[in-house]
Amino acid sequence: METQRTPLYDFHIANGARIVPFAGWDMPVQYAAGIKAEHLATRDGAGLFDVSHMVQVELSGRGADAFFERLTPTDIGAVTEGRVRYSMLLNDAGGVLDDLMVARLDGRLHLVVNAGRATHDINHLHQNLDDTTKMDVHHDKALLALQGPNAARVLSSLGLDLDGFRFMDIRHFTLGAIPLVITRSGYTGEDGFEISMPAKSAVDIAEALLATGTVTLAGLGARDTLRLEAGLPLWGHELDETITPTMAGLRFALSKKRREAADFPGANIILDEFANGPKRRLVGLLASGARPVRDGTNLLHDGVDIGIITSGGFAPSLDRPAALGFVDTHLAHDGTILAAATRGGETPITVVNLPLVPHRYFRG
Repeated sequence: METQRTPLYDFHIANGARIVPFAGWDMPVQYAAGIKAEHLATRDGAGLFDVSHMVQVELSGRGADAFFERLTPTDIGAVTEGRVRYSMLLNDAGGVLDDLMVARLDGRLHLVVNAGRATHDINHLHQNLDDTTKMDVHHDKALLALQGPNAARVLSSLGLDLDGFRFMDIRHFTLGAIPLVITRSGYTGEDGFEISMPAKSAVDIAEALLATGTVTLAGLGARDTLRLEAGLPLWGHELDETITPTMAGLRFALSKKRREAADFPGANIILDEFANGPKRRLVGLLASGARPVRDGTNLLHDGVDIGIITSGGFAPSLDRPAALGFVDTHLAHDGTILAAATRGGETPITVVNLPLVPHRYFRG
């Protein structure tokens, strides 16, 4: 299958990126300094990620709220102007078709959906669309993520006024003559911003951020290790059409109003799990030794299969192997010792609470 390229492809090449295919796109997995350096630079300062492969969708019209709400467990009416909410598209079995961000700006709903599920999500929205709602898919926009404890300082140094701008806010900004829409959000567990702009301006914005001298370019490799440490799910790993929000530790995304109405896809299944607990639950895992335990590895307790690793690798902030996985709920407690069925034997692995590294969002 032919891959697509973001507006920053040549910029990445010029800056020494190693490019890999990902979700139908040619994307930078790392730059010369390597994944660990990019990861730590983001945790300690500011990392810049090209996330233009993600798709930006806008819903408008008098029926937009009701249309989108029918597909999710979110109280869309509670997403007020200038705010962002984490949401999900669900199937009738309570499984997650995709997770996404939904914001309200200028009275319209703005969605950002995962690259690997974009075609599915757009088709799903189209199939359920009614004549009171208009949907626009913005292929003419780019998206950059500036993440880390110095991210706000970087934007302020370029003249952006962040006064009163807190976690999960969305607002219009202008840099020079370039119009920006920025949300204070991200996928690292750190304070940070996702910056939407016209595709033709993406290189100018990236170069302006780099020119501050305090920003490190980071690729998909660091993005994955950062989100693993933060305990943030990735569709196809911690989320799929068979995994419910309650299994994945996303109870917070089930709005109280919608739970009480029980009117969202898969409500009976999800609400039963909400009250009584799911059979398996997402947990953090720390393996002994220096070798990472990889995705798909079975987890055992007294020789019995009780779970599976969904994301495994090395956690640079902890300087040790770490993983996310699902385990039987009665074993999903901090300190439980399990075994990972690794090649050549069993590796001791300990259940730990998520996140593995504390979140540092700016809530004001």
